[in-house]
Amino acid sequence: MKIGILGYGNLGRGVEAAVKQNPDCELTAVFTRRDPSTVKILTEGVPVYNVSDVEKHKDEVDVLIICGGSATDLPKQTPEYAKYFNVIDSFDTHAKIPEHFANVDKVAKDFKHTALISCGWDPGLFSLNRLYANCILPNGKDYTFWGKGVSQGHSDAIRRIEGVKDGKQYTIPVQAALDAVRSGSNPDLTTRQKHTRECFVVAEEGADKARIEKEIKEMPNYFADYDTTVHFISEEELKKNHSGIPHGGFVIRSGKTGWDNEFNNVIEYSLKLDSNPAFTSSVLVAYARAVYRMNKEGQTGCKTVFDVAPAYLSPLSGEEIRAHLL
Repeated sequence: MKIGILGYGNLGRGVEAAVKQNPDCELTAVFTRRDPSTVKILTEGVPVYNVSDVEKHKDEVDVLIICGGSATDLPKQTPEYAKYFNVIDSFDTHAKIPEHFANVDKVAKDFKHTALISCGWDPGLFSLNRLYANCILPNGKDYTFWGKGVSQGHSDAIRRIEGVKDGKQYTIPVQAALDAVRSGSNPDLTTRQKHTRECFVVAEEGADKARIEKEIKEMPNYFADYDTTVHFISEEELKKNHSGIPHGGFVIRSGKTGWDNEFNNVIEYSLKLDSNPAFTSSVLVAYARAVYRMNKEGQTGCKTVFDVAPAYLSPLSGEEIRAHLL
């Protein structure tokens, strides 16, 4: 399977590493908005092209993995490149998934390609676990906790504040809330009760730290609804202790079974990730295999993880899966 990467940032580099771990995959091209001569990739012998030349290479790639951002890149890129390739992305703006799906679906069907959107761990693997648990425990409640991990969007929001030189933000599940959910008591939890936010900020020299802290804690949609702690640290300390991008979380459904709902049940799925982009990339490469196989079977249009049979993800044959994993 010939893989192309569009966008060579954290996610693109992660895809390159994941391809290396999958013997049935081969990286054949990297496309970038930068000057290709300035982009140094790790895989020897693989060409780097400017995105303006993407159409010239449409016959060299089985699946194009699009590694742009959800805010402005993917809503334009995924439908555009579905004209030329089978494509997959990690679009994660949950409220806009139906709109993005419709846009990609039309193009993919028109050009007889297969596209898969919103693939990763949330949306993606967490979505699957929510679906499975809802089907198995119809009388129950869903809970999703994120972290402890770096929120890149919230970190960017901190860095936009006047007087902030750099910063990182961690989303942290509240242990008491987790314990209550795991007990099967089906608690009603507010946003503030489920997560806290911890910020590590490098202030510019002479900046008003009290104002910066106030702006962070009162920022609507980001911090106002959470108990937020702000630490001011040096640039050296930020680089030393906060340079990684760890993440993870928990999907839990608590529900009743039995004729009189006498039995409590808790389904839990969790992830603990050293590198959010490296893990997300690994999910993308597995689902790229599914996209390739589905297209070979004549399935076109846009798909999500809900439409993909698990066997499509594995390089093993049906016989091998049944013998070793069932």
